[in-house]
Amino acid sequence: MTWDGADYQRRFDDLAATGADVHGEATFVRAYNPSSVLDAGCGTGRIGIELSRHGIDVVGVDADESMLDRARHLAPEIPWERCDLTALDLGRTFDLVVMAGNVPLFTPPGTQADLVAGCARHVRTGGLLVAGFSLDRRYRIEDYDTHCDAAGLDLAERWGTWDRADFVDGGSYAVSVHCRR
Repeated sequence: MTWDGADYQRRFDDLAATGADVHGEATFVRAYNPSSVLDAGCGTGRIGIELSRHGIDVVGVDADESMLDRARHLAPEIPWERCDLTALDLGRTFDLVVMAGNVPLFTPPGTQADLVAGCARHVRTGGLLVAGFSLDRRYRIEDYDTHCDAAGLDLAERWGTWDRADFVDGGSYAVSVHCRR
């Protein structure tokens, strides 16, 4: 899939201009008080930029150059890396790795286990992997949990939204927090 980073960012800019809160994912992440965050599947950097504004060391990774071009334009001081998350190796770990915006759903079918493993390699011991994605598509929450377990992560919490509404079995969205063993 090819994206237009400027067009994608414009949607969020337009929402913010109406007064809508476009930083729910960053607020969710900040509640865990991380000093370092890997924004995996960062897109145009919306979440990473907001986290950086709060003094958090952020690295953003995405496979789409158009998205990264926009992120680099908006926040050139943040490291933005182009990489397929299934093969990710930054040579460091983070307090928290976040996959927001349905990242597992944009991964080619059959590569989700590699996606989770690639992200999990970057979670420090005791650190967190946080992922939010729609459950009404081809990737089931049970499969995600199995992939996390295989990558050395245990489920700590699960919510139905980024604003911590209760998760409901059979619901259409989940925000899962897994902890590195």
